[in-house]
Amino acid sequence: MRFDYTTVGHVTADVMSDGSRRPGGSAFYSALQAARMGQRTLIVTRGAPREIEELVEPYRDELELEILPAAQTTTLQSSGSGATRTQRVLAWAGAIGEEVDLDTSILHLAPVARETPGHVQGRADFVGLTPQGLVRAWAGEAGDIFPAPPDAHRIPERCDAVALSEHERASCADLISRARETGAIVAVTAGASATTVLLPGGGAQAVEVPAVEDPGDDVGAGDVFAAAFFLALSEGRAPGRAAAFANAAAGVRMSGAGPGAIGGRAAVEARLLAGA
Repeated sequence: MRFDYTTVGHVTADVMSDGSRRPGGSAFYSALQAARMGQRTLIVTRGAPREIEELVEPYRDELELEILPAAQTTTLQSSGSGATRTQRVLAWAGAIGEEVDLDTSILHLAPVARETPGHVQGRADFVGLTPQGLVRAWAGEAGDIFPAPPDAHRIPERCDAVALSEHERASCADLISRARETGAIVAVTAGASATTVLLPGGGAQAVEVPAVEDPGDDVGAGDVFAAAFFLALSEGRAPGRAAAFANAAAGVRMSGAGPGAIGGRAAVEARLLAGA
């Protein structure tokens, strides 16, 4: 069964500062944004099936789920926001193996903690990567929960686009260089500052970020950016215009609170026009 947009990565249980739990992870936020752009969307994840189904239940009419069963769901304890946000790994669901077989227009590899494979079977017309989960250093005992440095086989052998934040740029330098050499377009977000688009083979563009009035929380804003960026590129938009579209999607998300604030295509296009 062919999908328009497929994310591969852990849907997480995020434990918030008030003790509440809600779904998280790049795979979830990016997939929800794609779905609200009218894409037939699938999340391939690993975890405790009942727990993930309960977390994602409010959004099940928008998304398809394929859950590889595990004894536990990746669980993160979160506090703070933006650049000051901290997360602690309480549980890890394990690696997502290469036995995943996909048929999708866009494949988005969206690791939280080095769980995604570098290769999947099947067909994907466009491959995007959000690499922070491949290189991120976790505090304390997290290194005992999941594999320490990422193995080379977990870095995609093919990549059309990469999206990451300025905070991860230094740790992803080698990955960025390799991706650009093979033709990938790289977007580096920097909060309210301009987004930098690194072009294959050299060259860069700065794309301004319109201010968000009365912003809500920013959880998942980078994931929303990535989904909109990959979708816009796959539709044939030039890299700078794709980044502007993605900035608009992130702005819509930040205008409200939680996953419910993720906007549809009409809201994103309206914000893009207003920013222009």
